[in-house]
Amino acid sequence: MSSEATKSGNGGGGFRAKMHYYLYSGEKKHVFTGIAIVGVIFGVPWYLMTRGSKQQSHQDYMEKADKARSERLSTGSSTTK
Repeated sequence: MSSEATKSGNGGGGFRAKMHYYLYSGEKKHVFTGIAIVGVIFGVPWYLMTRGSKQQSHQDYMEKADKARSERLSTGSSTTK
């Protein structure tokens, strides 16, 4: 009977009451779980966006842009002749 009294004393034990308890309890395991969840939420998209792509320096980017620009200009001048 004492377990029923404890459960009913927690506001009915509904989902909202449980979430409020977890968010505002400050217990170490809840804080750690929250950090892990936030890490997964931001980490998975970051991993999916950056996999397979080599990080480029600014110099690499400028060389690639110059090459593309020169190719575009050379093909544009040959089509007008």
